[in-house]
Amino acid sequence: MNAPEVVFPNLGIEIPRLPHEAFRVGSMAIYWYGVCIVLGVGIAALVATREAKRVGHKPDIYMDFLFYALIASLIGARAYYVIFSWDGYKDDPLRVFAFREGGLAIYGAVIASFITGVIYTRIKKLNFWSFGDVCAPSLILGQSIGRWGNFFNREVFGHYSESLFAMRYLVDQVSVIPPSVAEHLVEANGARYIQVQPAFLYESAWNLMIFVVMTLYKRHKKRDGELVLLYLFGYGAGRFFIEGVRTDQLMLFGTGIPVSQLFSALIVIGAAVMFIIRRRSEPAEAIEETE
Repeated sequence: MNAPEVVFPNLGIEIPRLPHEAFRVGSMAIYWYGVCIVLGVGIAALVATREAKRVGHKPDIYMDFLFYALIASLIGARAYYVIFSWDGYKDDPLRVFAFREGGLAIYGAVIASFITGVIYTRIKKLNFWSFGDVCAPSLILGQSIGRWGNFFNREVFGHYSESLFAMRYLVDQVSVIPPSVAEHLVEANGARYIQVQPAFLYESAWNLMIFVVMTLYKRHKKRDGELVLLYLFGYGAGRFFIEGVRTDQLMLFGTGIPVSQLFSALIVIGAAVMFIIRRRSEPAEAIEETE
């Protein structure tokens, strides 16, 4: 009998097979990573358009924005990863465009989405904060779903762990095994495993919790932009701690500082300050509609 490919030993969960490939379209393989991303985007779009209707905005505005945001997010996610992994690309710059090799960073996508939102609302003469309050809950829900793509890819995990949520992957199915993890390989079911913290699961669960908090809070907000700032504060706080668990951190140039952890701290501080400022300011005008 073949050894299960994924095991949560302390939860008594064994997954016999966890394929990378979901299905094929002709000769082209469609991977579960991509399926999770598409599913996250689709559900996020549905949530955003329903919220737009609830608050009296035109859903078409948000679907139009989604088109531009997706393009910008893909470019931003790749750029962020490449910039902070430049040593792996400087000798062959054309690899920057090899998207199928992997190498996307969610923070790059978030930054690009926010920049796109600022530009889009200015061009369309919309209130950015009101517009963002509709988008923010759907964004973090989409991120929660999309993180499961990392599960299928056997990536975004932490150091060796014996905790309740400790997770095992077969050694020969993991592309990169950090030395700190390799020192604690586990033999079970006649096979060798790494046993690690499922950082992707922590982040997915945290994002889902923030989505629930935002959903409960939105009817009680006093100023436009509070949900945007709650997103930034909540997501940033979660990423700050989860980055401390992960083994695949991108480092700030020439330092041992995880760039996403530093960025998370700055976001948390900035969001908290902005929240206080906006709470003390006059209520923002409602979103303007354009055809």
